[in-house]
Amino acid sequence: MMVSKMIATCGGIGYVKGGGTIAAAVYTILWLLIRPSIVNMPVQVVVFIALLVAGVWVANTLEQVWGKDSHRIVIDEAAGMCCTLLFVPHSWPFALLGLAAFRFFDIVKPLYIRNAEKLPGGWGVMADDVAAGICANLLLQLVMVTNLI
Repeated sequence: MMVSKMIATCGGIGYVKGGGTIAAAVYTILWLLIRPSIVNMPVQVVVFIALLVAGVWVANTLEQVWGKDSHRIVIDEAAGMCCTLLFVPHSWPFALLGLAAFRFFDIVKPLYIRNAEKLPGGWGVMADDVAAGICANLLLQLVMVTNLI
């Protein structure tokens, strides 16, 4: 149970007020610091899949303890931010725009993103953040092809 809580809260971030935003920001900073050493882009996809699988597992496990979609679970924000930054240029402007876009889509939940929360158990916890990450990533892709940054 202790390991599940550490994973779900991203090392305790979920216990802090605003934990979702903090977890997304921490992931973004780690992406900026670590990614230059990763020459193989598929590694980022593997990280995303690992976060998704771990998130579903811990959310299923902790739902019985903390209730449905507890604010303490912030691995979903890390996974959503990971999805946001897939296949985008490694730069501060893209990282900051990605963070802002992801948090917008995650908080406002337009475009049927809220419906993803209705999935059962851990899938519902993770799906809305992944959907928000996909929307934010599509926005970043649009910025890339139009050379706005």
